[in-house]
Amino acid sequence: MADVKIKSMTESGLLAAITVIVALAGVYIPLLGEVAILVWPLPILILEVRHGLKWALLSVLAAGIIMAILIEPMSALRLVIGFAPPAIALGYGFRKGLPAGQTLLMSLLTAVIAMLLALGLFLAVTGINPFTMELEVMEDSFNTSISAYETMGVPPEKVAEMKENFGQAFKMVGMLMPLIVICSGLITTLINFVVGRRVLKRLGYNLPGLPTLDQWRLPVALFYLFGFSLVGIYWGESRSIELLKQISYNVFFLTTLAGFVQGVAILSNVLRGKISRWMFWIIIAFIFINGLLAQLLAFVGLFDMIFDYRRRFSKNRN
Repeated sequence: MADVKIKSMTESGLLAAITVIVALAGVYIPLLGEVAILVWPLPILILEVRHGLKWALLSVLAAGIIMAILIEPMSALRLVIGFAPPAIALGYGFRKGLPAGQTLLMSLLTAVIAMLLALGLFLAVTGINPFTMELEVMEDSFNTSISAYETMGVPPEKVAEMKENFGQAFKMVGMLMPLIVICSGLITTLINFVVGRRVLKRLGYNLPGLPTLDQWRLPVALFYLFGFSLVGIYWGESRSIELLKQISYNVFFLTTLAGFVQGVAILSNVLRGKISRWMFWIIIAFIFINGLLAQLLAFVGLFDMIFDYRRRFSKNRN
């Protein structure tokens, strides 16, 4: 029993030190720091699976105190509140052997709530809206670019067109801030799920994984949400109901993204064995950067939630 406790303490100390190092890299190393922040929760996840929730929480507490001393208390607190809870949720799902989808959903919901709490804390302490701050940084960067274009002699009508386009994009980005928070939580959750599962498998843990891409099927409720979002956008725009419009646009883009993912799953199913996988992902990348093709694939994926094209394809093959 004492040996187990000593081993838990040793690994907790080591993994807490790793979280601090990763946090320092995230703060002080440009570009690489963004990646470091995304994988910052990984040691916490591994520690919880190997030794339980108590040691994971102690590791988070120790790492938070050290980061507050070495970096800055508010940054450390935001990092702990924003990224530790989803790692703990992932660790709980792995430790209990829950299905991969259930573990991911639980961690995603935890990540979104944690990020909102971290942003709310920042607003309460500083009085600065973090969403507004990000938008102001974008606006300053754009104004700097515009000044450079004017200095280079770009025609005034072109500059005016760029300003108008930016104004519309700027307004849309501000409206889609809730969706950006959800997508940030999803990216963090997916990265730590995939990387954490691979590390734990190397350590001898047999953990449930996601089904192959060909088998991905998202809930049919997303199709109906997509339809409701179109109605909400129409009512919000025509009657100038700003809250309804913002909610509807966020739901529209969220369900469209879900449709695109399901469309990719359909293509994967159809093209499996016909072309190499690297060629498949090149095709997907080309579709993604082409607005029209991406929208068409998203519509295919949304309607697949109702009609299940893959089941029809498999019947025709038989």
